Amino acid sequence: MIKKILFILLLTSSILGYAQNQNLSNGVVFDGEPYLTLNPNNSQHIVVAWMGWKLGNIIVIKTRTSFNAGQTWSPTTDIPHTVSGYQSADPSLKFNNNGDLFLCFIDYIPFPAAGAVFVTKSTDGGLNWGTPVEVINVNSDPTKQPVDRPWMDIDNSGGPNDGNIYVTTMNPAVFGPVPAPFNPYFIRSTDGGASFDPWRYLDTTNWLAGSLIPQPMPTPCVTANGTIHAIYPSLVFTQVPPAQYVHTVSNDAGNSFSHNTALQITTTDSDTLPKKGYLLISNPADANHLLFAYPNFDNGEIDVYIMESLNAGANWNTPIRVNDDPIGNDRMQDLIWADFDDDGDVVVTWRDRRNAADSTYKVSSEIYGAVRWKDSTNFSANFMITDSSISYNTVLENSGNDFMCVNMVNDSICAVWGDTRNGFLNIWFQKIDLSTGASSVRDLANDVDGITAYPNPSSSNVYIDFGSNDLKDSYYEIFDLTGKLIVKERVISKQQQIGLSNFVAGNYLLKFTNANGSAAIKLIKE
Repeated sequence: MIKKILFILLLTSSILGYAQNQNLSNGVVFDGEPYLTLNPNNSQHIVVAWMGWKLGNIIVIKTRTSFNAGQTWSPTTDIPHTVSGYQSADPSLKFNNNGDLFLCFIDYIPFPAAGAVFVTKSTDGGLNWGTPVEVINVNSDPTKQPVDRPWMDIDNSGGPNDGNIYVTTMNPAVFGPVPAPFNPYFIRSTDGGASFDPWRYLDTTNWLAGSLIPQPMPTPCVTANGTIHAIYPSLVFTQVPPAQYVHTVSNDAGNSFSHNTALQITTTDSDTLPKKGYLLISNPADANHLLFAYPNFDNGEIDVYIMESLNAGANWNTPIRVNDDPIGNDRMQDLIWADFDDDGDVVVTWRDRRNAADSTYKVSSEIYGAVRWKDSTNFSANFMITDSSISYNTVLENSGNDFMCVNMVNDSICAVWGDTRNGFLNIWFQKIDLSTGASSVRDLANDVDGITAYPNPSSSNVYIDFGSNDLKDSYYEIFDLTGKLIVKERVISKQQQIGLSNFVAGNYLLKFTNANGSAAIKLIKE
């Protein structure tokens, strides 16, 4: 009852805008697909990874670390490409029981298709990273190019396979069509990420993913007793039922898998813009308790649903709708994520459009959540995680905006997502204590104070206001979006005029640097 009363206070404080979101990335071109993890031995230790644009490097994986629960953060670390000219995508993070941190990602070039899934290790909590180790590459399964949306989990059970790393992946969207049939893939490391065993298919006879789902993404998890579970979609008309989510489980560290139907898929939505990812998680307090969060179209719009198994996936209960806006109100939800804390409380989060003007993807949205305490059978009233409604931006239609992430620990949640409130797709962070309503975050802004430009766009001159920053030994640089340096000059006054008359119309990046760090803004030449 105390938790329920305090939760009402939380909802009130959220409505009043009590909790302020933090911008972790502050990019002026593109940041997307954030992933967040907490150190199981230290809940104050948070690491976030995401895809971010970098001058001369296209997209790299970027990371930041906090050792005080998100109050302050390390400078951004960029993960170097394995091959010059490659680009990176799809990060996921996981600590092992020893406090070592692992980052899984793709480094690739789409044409001609080349690259691989890699795992890299940090022994200092995410501040520095080792040499990436190849997990599976484009040519590992000839013609199938099995390098897309890798998810990683680690056995932290304390059992005989403790420390094993498991990675799943699928046939690609990034390289173009590949010949059917399509498959989910599974790869493991038994030596702490130093090397990875040969890959294997997760699907098998009578449980094939089939030829009609081009990217049958598997979502894996490892339970508290070291059992491996995964769910992937299947559409094969000679199998029963014709469309389903297949659950597969291994009790021997991935040497063998058994299969069963988790959910029959009865309705689908043909809209390609919503981000329709799904997620399988396990309860750290009960190795038999699994939860599958997924988008559901049964009510005529995309809603947030979960289903659960209390017997290690042998049976699954009736699906539960989590978003509490009116059923059939013609408002879609997407970008679903979920997490258990150590004693069995669970939070589900998503991007919500209940307050939007119409039923489409192209409307304003917020990030919402709902919690179910371990001693309750029902989810709480939905609450906002974002501190404002975010206007629609066309960049949200593109790849790189396919998921958010949330972790729950000690009745608190830490959430990261991408939104475009400042005109760019940036990575935002929020930490909320669900039992008290307290928020301990503050604005991270930049490594130096913000700088502003006006008028912007401009056809001739633009004025840069360097604010309260120390100008000693400071300078600014202007780059085009290919990374080419156009101008580099000393900063000589708090407000400085820059002429753009000789610039070709388009977008540019102005980077200011002093002894404390750097900040950047986007300039637009009309």
